[in-house]
Amino acid sequence: MTTGLLVGRFQPFHKGHLEVVKELLKECDELIIGIGSAQYSHTEENPFTAAERFAMIRASLDDEKIPRSKYTIVPITDIHNNAMWVNYVCNICPKFDVLFTRNPLVTRLVKEAGIAVEEQPEFDRHIYSGTKIRKAMLEDKPWEKFVPGGAVRVIKQFGGVERLQSVVGND
Repeated sequence: MTTGLLVGRFQPFHKGHLEVVKELLKECDELIIGIGSAQYSHTEENPFTAAERFAMIRASLDDEKIPRSKYTIVPITDIHNNAMWVNYVCNICPKFDVLFTRNPLVTRLVKEAGIAVEEQPEFDRHIYSGTKIRKAMLEDKPWEKFVPGGAVRVIKQFGGVERLQSVVGND
């Protein structure tokens, strides 16, 4: 049985993230989804709380009929200490066999710790970008088509667009 770990900020969880999760679930029996930078919220780069991102992911995967037994969602706060990061992640997450990332620093840290690391798949990054989606939200442009329906519902439930506009001063 193979368990993988995928870490992302998911600000917001978008269709590219959803496709990555679906692809990794073909490779892994179970997937741990780590919500990175979990302590940050209410900023332009990180407008959503860890709990809100958890709810976006859960609602999106529920809509796809992905059994909750196939994944675990874990908030991961930044500890700002590269030498300790892998040990920290291993201590707060369930045991995993492979970490999936596109981040060169994370790849190096995980390899140096003797843990298997693979490059995560990429799905239309030029289309599905949290930065671009947040920019569309700020400018009152269509953003919903880039985000799974479950995540759209969650964002609207807690007034995520209005919050983002407020914290940036665009309301």
